[in-house]
Amino acid sequence: MQVDVVVVGGGAMGSAAAWQLARAGRSVVLLEQFEAGHHIGASHGATRNFNTAYAEADYLDLLAESKTLWDELAAEHGAPLLDMVGLANHGNLPRLELIRDAHQERGIESYFISADEAANRWRGMNFATDVLFVPGSGRIRSADALVALRESAEAHGAVFKYSTPVRDIRIDGAETVVVVTEETEYTATRVVVTAGAWTTKVLNGLAKLPALVVTQEQPAHFTATDNTLVWPSFNHNPDPDPNNELYEYWFSPVYGMLTPGEGVKAGWHGVGPVMDPDHRTFEPIPQQLEALVRYAEEWLPGVDPSTAVPISCTYTTTPNEDFVLDRFGPLVVGAGFSGHGFKFTPAIGRVLKDIVDGGVAPERFLAER
Repeated sequence: MQVDVVVVGGGAMGSAAAWQLARAGRSVVLLEQFEAGHHIGASHGATRNFNTAYAEADYLDLLAESKTLWDELAAEHGAPLLDMVGLANHGNLPRLELIRDAHQERGIESYFISADEAANRWRGMNFATDVLFVPGSGRIRSADALVALRESAEAHGAVFKYSTPVRDIRIDGAETVVVVTEETEYTATRVVVTAGAWTTKVLNGLAKLPALVVTQEQPAHFTATDNTLVWPSFNHNPDPDPNNELYEYWFSPVYGMLTPGEGVKAGWHGVGPVMDPDHRTFEPIPQQLEALVRYAEEWLPGVDPSTAVPISCTYTTTPNEDFVLDRFGPLVVGAGFSGHGFKFTPAIGRVLKDIVDGGVAPERFLAER
């Protein structure tokens, strides 16, 4: 079967690439090894942070574009995909000051409030430092977003094929690539690989990427004790002083948000065990879960710490946590989103589409940088 582009991997990034390519007029087939809406990778779950707490220009550029594209996608979908509840960032004030300075340079609204003022505003949370609040942030309705991406891509002619593992990818010159499944052999001018934790397995040596480390991460939802509490999304970074005893049990910074109907999500960032994605335990590391419950006891007075419901997902992380968006002949790769990619999804789709068309991603995201 001849098509313009085959997309391998139907999570957030692959779906976004298919959307962008299809609405640009390309014939697109997306192949996903699991069923639609599966919970085995990194794209499932009802919410993600729309977190604009970055100081780096490349990420702020992508964030601005992503906000516009999320709104465009929501208009196509007919329902909102972002809840702009704001983002409360606390701890590690030197880092937060860099973020505030970068925001000021770009006209992004963000401002500091005292710990006392923050505690009065958000009674479900405790604070030990000033808080950098970003009103133009919040949470993404991530499960709805995946449906919206697929439906909008299909409306533009893309074909999504689930439960269809790719058995082989063969490069046949600069403009031809063959993708083989159990039932069909696809010939395309480009293939986009957005396979998440399976990237290395799918590529099988076809592209030289930075080391990709796959981990199993285990955030949890906690039941809120008062339904009238207001919850921003949040980032909590430990004090850079290693002698600060408040953070002695922490594994990493903490992120979180309210997931309506499920509770308040909180999690460590990128500290789960290294794992083969085909041989997952889906079970939390007891010490990490115990520490997360302790975090809820000490920092989230608006939840019942005894109600932790762990969630399991994968991170695919590069050495510096920057994404890989690059081309290798007719092969285009989007990988290594390192646990902070979802907010950028529609803009990543646009970048991948541009690479298919002969463009180049910002240098930060090239495989050799």
